[in-house]
Amino acid sequence: MTEFHLYMAQRLSALVMAPFVIVHIGVMIYAIQDGLSAAEILGRTQGSVFWFAFYGMFVVAVSIHAAIGLRTILGEWGGLRGTARDGVAALIGVGLFALGAQAVWAVTA
Repeated sequence: MTEFHLYMAQRLSALVMAPFVIVHIGVMIYAIQDGLSAAEILGRTQGSVFWFAFYGMFVVAVSIHAAIGLRTILGEWGGLRGTARDGVAALIGVGLFALGAQAVWAVTA
């Protein structure tokens, strides 16, 4: 991908993430104010296709956004260039996706 494509992908992933962040924070505030326990929250999310899709898309957007941002940081601060920088950023993105997917599965399956 060219730098322009990566720039656009990061901006688009931020655009996708914004409503997810707002809904996530709103749900957390609601859960805390109502005094829901972890068991009650899991009772509402487990088996839910909606929450699986919601948090699944959230994880994809975050993984893309973070990997591209860290790629820039690795180049500017870490001094990595070319394939090394891209490879490390890709591994981080895949790792974030794997951890996020595992969390989504644990909460919704």
